[in-house]
Amino acid sequence: MTRPRTATIRDVAALAGVSVGTASKALNGRGSLRADTVARVRQAADQLDFHPNPAARSLHAGRSFTVGMITTDTIGRFSIPLLIGAEDTLGAGEMSVLLCDARDDPIREQHHLRILLSRRVDGIIVTGRRAGTRTPVAVAPGVPVVYAFLASSAATDCSVVPDEEGGARLAVDHLRTVGRRRIAVITGPEHHHSARVRARAAVAHLGESLAAPPLHGEWSEAWGRQAAGLLLAQRTEFDAVVCGSDQIARGAADALREAGRVVPRDVALVGFDNWDVIALASRPPLTSIDMDLEGLGRAAASLLLKAIGGSPSPGLHRHPAKLVIRDSTVRA
Repeated sequence: MTRPRTATIRDVAALAGVSVGTASKALNGRGSLRADTVARVRQAADQLDFHPNPAARSLHAGRSFTVGMITTDTIGRFSIPLLIGAEDTLGAGEMSVLLCDARDDPIREQHHLRILLSRRVDGIIVTGRRAGTRTPVAVAPGVPVVYAFLASSAATDCSVVPDEEGGARLAVDHLRTVGRRRIAVITGPEHHHSARVRARAAVAHLGESLAAPPLHGEWSEAWGRQAAGLLLAQRTEFDAVVCGSDQIARGAADALREAGRVVPRDVALVGFDNWDVIALASRPPLTSIDMDLEGLGRAAASLLLKAIGGSPSPGLHRHPAKLVIRDSTVRA
């Protein structure tokens, strides 16, 4: 049985009545062609069931149409939303993403870099499981790198990070809007970048509304329960708490409820991260600051595409956070 011949770009060009070069430009979105010409070429391609050969396309363009993503976020809490956002942007250009987990191991990271570079990736996105800064990765000349969620320590690199300070200010402004005047702060370990940044921004924005010095502990519900218990035991006057994470806020909600304090009637709570597994299961559901990780991934991919195209954007780019209001601050 004779196999049907696969249509070629020449067949498409002949059917559309254009040159092979014009057909190629129309199908790849290059050049300045008339809209009716592009439509005619694409109609011909559909009619012939023509699909460009990826290898030929890469050879012609001098690109692999693949991007590497290196992460240390083993469980995917932060890297998966970033990956989804990046693929939203890169997928529109028919680019694929190769995800590599370095697991905080420099040797493993170097191995992944060598593999990605051997596959001639067009660029690399570097991310991790916590915000802060890291040393730049060593790549071949001409391979652009964008750091997402965490930042490169080199100011000449391109880094896209969540605006955690802005998120803390959003939390304070919201609590003031709903009438809270004595606001406490419970957050994570003092050595942790995000804990320090979120607490410092909240305290500075609260001013005289700060009910007590910020409490630092673990990123856990257990610490949230303990810290809320400390505030109650010290007879601190407070009608709201800005929490450094949703886990902490959920633990604080449990402790307040057990002490007879009604959330949000007596004490309003704002979490951070908008981790729906925690925020929606809390009693009541938590108002939280969302770092918009998918949006951050889209922004990082857009900057990477510009760099691949010869227009890099060095420096630190802050991606805005969002406030998600639920029952822990506003009574239904």
